[in-house]
Amino acid sequence: MVTLLIALGAFVAYLIAYHTYGKWLSQKIFKLDPNHVPPSVEFEDGCDYVPTSKSVVFGHHFTSIAGTGPIVGPALAVIWGWVPALLWVLFGSIFIGAVHDLGALVVSLRNRGQTVGDIAGKVLSGRARILFLGILFLALTIVLAIFGLVIAAVFKAFPASIFPCLIQIPLAILIGSYLHRKGVGLLIPSLVSLALMYLSVAFGDVGLFHSFNSTLAGWPIFTWVVLLLVYSYIASVLPVWLLLQPRDYINSLQLVSTLALVFLGLICAALFGLDQGAGKQSLEVAAPALRLNPEGAPFIFPFLFITIACGAVSGFHCLVSSGTSSKQLKNEADAQCVGFGSMLTEGFLATIVILACVAGLGLGIPEVVNQVPTGNLLVGEEAYQARYASWGSAAGLAAKVGAFVDGAANFLKALGLPATFAVAVMGVFVASFAATTLDSACRLQRYVTQELAVQLKLKPLTNKHAATVFAVGVAGLIAAIPEAGQEWKLANLGKGGLLLWPLFGATNQLLGGLAFLVILFWLRQKNTPFWFIIPPAILMLLLPGLAMGLYLFQGDGAWLTGTTPNYLLSSFAIATVILEVWIILEGVKRWRKPVS
Repeated sequence: MVTLLIALGAFVAYLIAYHTYGKWLSQKIFKLDPNHVPPSVEFEDGCDYVPTSKSVVFGHHFTSIAGTGPIVGPALAVIWGWVPALLWVLFGSIFIGAVHDLGALVVSLRNRGQTVGDIAGKVLSGRARILFLGILFLALTIVLAIFGLVIAAVFKAFPASIFPCLIQIPLAILIGSYLHRKGVGLLIPSLVSLALMYLSVAFGDVGLFHSFNSTLAGWPIFTWVVLLLVYSYIASVLPVWLLLQPRDYINSLQLVSTLALVFLGLICAALFGLDQGAGKQSLEVAAPALRLNPEGAPFIFPFLFITIACGAVSGFHCLVSSGTSSKQLKNEADAQCVGFGSMLTEGFLATIVILACVAGLGLGIPEVVNQVPTGNLLVGEEAYQARYASWGSAAGLAAKVGAFVDGAANFLKALGLPATFAVAVMGVFVASFAATTLDSACRLQRYVTQELAVQLKLKPLTNKHAATVFAVGVAGLIAAIPEAGQEWKLANLGKGGLLLWPLFGATNQLLGGLAFLVILFWLRQKNTPFWFIIPPAILMLLLPGLAMGLYLFQGDGAWLTGTTPNYLLSSFAIATVILEVWIILEGVKRWRKPVS
């Protein structure tokens, strides 16, 4: 029953936080005004600035910020035990992540829908704008270079998810066009689209569809990466109402409903257990509460906080808040639901991921030795140890995603759902999150590229098509690089993003700290209380900096001083730290000046 109490307690805690702390921030600090004309109305252009209902913007925002971050991060972090991971997700998402996301959204709403990078130039200095935009470009390049690989890896691991994910694109265009032309309510289209998506999961791997999925799952990684980047280009230049909004909205319906099903399955598993052929297994936490020295793992501090990232706080969220969501909200008062509420929903998702990995796995997983199933069923602590015996066994995308999918699928089985359907649902769940993040990141990178082009006077890149091609091209070139030691051939291409991926966690958290600086200085200029921003700002600037230093100099595997130095990662890491220090110094200089 401990697992059930944790899940219910987290759900109640998030509800209370939304209606207390979130309400206080919205009404007393940011003073959200439903009568204030938002950027979507003031600058409506039918493409990027489009006044949109709260539920649709929430769907876009939630699916864009979530991605696979709140899945792969917590799924790896439980190697240090479930208690520290759970505490960081709960307190981090409420007091840091939700504040960060809401603050970035409001600051953008009050500044013509500009990104936090552009706003940094107003509240800090002109140099800070260019430095901030440079960090944004680096972070988004890593996302674009890696997420095509993430989606391709999920498709290869769970081929039954391919057709359901692909069918979402034409379905979204049809619904987006219908809603835009007819202006009808969302209820009927929502129910129809949700039913169609679940039908695609139930029957999307039967007969010809199975052959279709198997063929596409066999494609080389780089083929998928190129196709997904081309799709991202198309999605990012189309009007948001045509593809981005309806795709993210109907995805959010499926993802939130799946999360609800997993939650209900957890309740059923806690009350009735699950029998998978080896006797009824009760739902119990199979992982240790605290595990300070897992084999091969770095020390828990600061790496737990960097590993979990999006489940508690993520700098990438400030880009979504200020890059796309602020250009779509038609009522400023909706910012609490979209900014604060989406982050709490993501925190709850991360909580369920933790419980799936530390308790759901214990309900039973097939034993695999040397990638060959033995036919035995592992339960309880044996199941946890099979996935988390060492850092090496838990690392890698397949291991992290697989632990969550198997654990969550066990919850769905407790509802009486067939095993194949349960696994397919969770595979679509993961792939859909990654896909919505990919096309949103491409649109955001286009904004950042255009803003940088204006600052650096590179006129050709101020065009949205040229900026998007440039963004996609840079990501594609990085993705094309083979892993270290591999030949340049098609089978090895597409994994180049892995070369920079170790930087993403620290860079992502650092970006959150810099966004807090922008929010802090903006509140100071408005003579508004800002004391609650200072602790998370300091924390999110120190933790990534410390992690980066340890990456560079600690141990035999250190990027710069290790036995086999990685000069590419070292160069990017050092450049990122220099940019961070430079922006902080710009902030110190600005702080000394009187508030204007």
